[in-house]
Amino acid sequence: MAREFEVRREQDLPATPEQVWDAVATGAGNLGWLYPMEVEPRAGGKATRGDATVLAWEPPRHFALRATQDGGFSNTLSYHIEPAGGRTSHLRMGIHWVHTGVVDEAWAWDAKSDAAEKHVDFYQHALAEYLRHFAGRPAVYVRAAHPEPTADPADFAALRRRIGLADDAAVGDRFTLLAPGSDGDPVEVVVDWLSADFVGLRGPDALYRFFNGSTWKVPTWLGHHLFAEGTDEQQATKAWTAWLNDTQAQER
Repeated sequence: MAREFEVRREQDLPATPEQVWDAVATGAGNLGWLYPMEVEPRAGGKATRGDATVLAWEPPRHFALRATQDGGFSNTLSYHIEPAGGRTSHLRMGIHWVHTGVVDEAWAWDAKSDAAEKHVDFYQHALAEYLRHFAGRPAVYVRAAHPEPTADPADFAALRRRIGLADDAAVGDRFTLLAPGSDGDPVEVVVDWLSADFVGLRGPDALYRFFNGSTWKVPTWLGHHLFAEGTDEQQATKAWTAWLNDTQAQER
């Protein structure tokens, strides 16, 4: 018996339909707020998001694709973009998940749907941040993760302290982050998202994103979008991986 669920979101965005289209439907745009995903620009084309096929390619109004994953999972992602006056747009997005196989007890259906809902909200917020502050700027995506899954919320609490977040931190707070690769110079950042599951920080040339693994018993990880000119992806990935897995720093 197939199981399915759907997430739908609508939001106003500070960008033209063409800018929103470039952000959601192109590989260069996805690097700035989501994760690497190259898209063949035509209906029936391929996308590097699992085994994905483009279902709709109607720039700058409608983009959709369907991806299949191991274990009997598939999902259909759809974006509808409408002009909203001036240089703004209204975005309607939806993701429809279907599962036709046996759900692994370690990754139960309820957990997957909970993760999907929360990640969608975090990423759609990141889209707005990207369009408001970095639209059109080339980005480098950096991902790093702990080697093992965790079920202990204390792991993410320790990471928050290493970042420099105060226990009573709130969205809008500003502080300095000593980011790997910054040559020892602190970077002024603002908290743009804060929850038990995610931390989002915005710097002058970056969106820093930290993900709690304990909620869903996966490794704690980070996925940053770096916009500084000349950023080397391999070097930045190496630096952030070393930072994340610095066991001595984690113990302090």
